[in-house]
Amino acid sequence: MSQAGRAQIPCYTDPVSNLTLSIEEDILRRARIRALEQGTSVNSVVRDFLASYAGVEDELRARASFVALSEETAAGADAKGRGWRREDLYEERVRWPRS
Repeated sequence: MSQAGRAQIPCYTDPVSNLTLSIEEDILRRARIRALEQGTSVNSVVRDFLASYAGVEDELRARASFVALSEETAAGADAKGRGWRREDLYEERVRWPRS
């Protein structure tokens, strides 16, 4: 699973909680078969669903969108990169009387 649209798989050092669910045997059997066909596990499917349900996917999508937007924009930069220095920004401000 990639970070760009799916929840990360927790590693062994990440804090995780165990969850016990009551699911009919037939439903669980069919879910296991479908997960196997998709090359995943029921645990992974449930984890991804809960992450989406909890809004984690929205946060990851928003972050990815922000990064993409910031990489596309040329605001504050010319073709060579940033075209201003900190001193340039405060040049006129130095002339102002301080209160």
